[in-house]
Amino acid sequence: MQEDSPVQNENTPDTTVEQPGRARRRNRLIVVGAAALVALGLGGVAVATSGPDRPAPTAVSLDAQSRAEAASRADRSARESSAPASPSASPTVSPSTASASPTPTRTATAKPKPKPKKTTRPTAAWVDPMPGASVTSCYGQRWGTLHAGIDLALPSGTPIHAAAAGTVTQAGDAADGYGNSVFIDHGNGYLTHYAHQSRIAVTVGQKVKAGQVIGYEGATGDATGPHLHFEVHQGMWNQIDPAPYMRAHGVNLGC
Repeated sequence: MQEDSPVQNENTPDTTVEQPGRARRRNRLIVVGAAALVALGLGGVAVATSGPDRPAPTAVSLDAQSRAEAASRADRSARESSAPASPSASPTVSPSTASASPTPTRTATAKPKPKPKKTTRPTAAWVDPMPGASVTSCYGQRWGTLHAGIDLALPSGTPIHAAAAGTVTQAGDAADGYGNSVFIDHGNGYLTHYAHQSRIAVTVGQKVKAGQVIGYEGATGDATGPHLHFEVHQGMWNQIDPAPYMRAHGVNLGC
């Protein structure tokens, strides 16, 4: 007995054939999707574009892209770090510092210099009666008579000084050609005699010091010109050579 087979209409869809095909396509899509996911996880993805004017799909490596982005960031950070820093604002002075008044500087007070002590030279016991004078005649014989003193010449009016301290015993004309004369007793047994003065500056009994002015040079009495006739007496009118006596007292009269 022959079984009747179903009659298949041409317009009736063949579900028997289409269902396995759809299953196969579905399985294929699942496999392709899984493969795409695996490829994406391993570092690559296929980018596809459609259309006649667009280029063919190009595969881009995600690992290469990551490295490029990292390099770009590194390059950008290098440029940013090398950029010149903007000038900082000028420093401002703290109000407390600016308003503070400067501390006055103490200046050292100069100590007054001590005044030098005045030192007075002790007056020599004996001095030159007319310093700087020229010697025109010494003690000794002259024209057959004794020249009993030393003649000292300077211009007329030159001051005459006491040879040593003492007391004036005579002041005036002494006669015997001496003219205006002064005698000083030095209290040691010796006297000094100053003759031919133009003017006398002391009086009898006056105390004088060594170097004190007692008169002025002249030419009174027997004199050929202005000069001082200086004598030393050991006792009154006992004339001795003045040169060695004065040298013994530290004065050189040039004879």
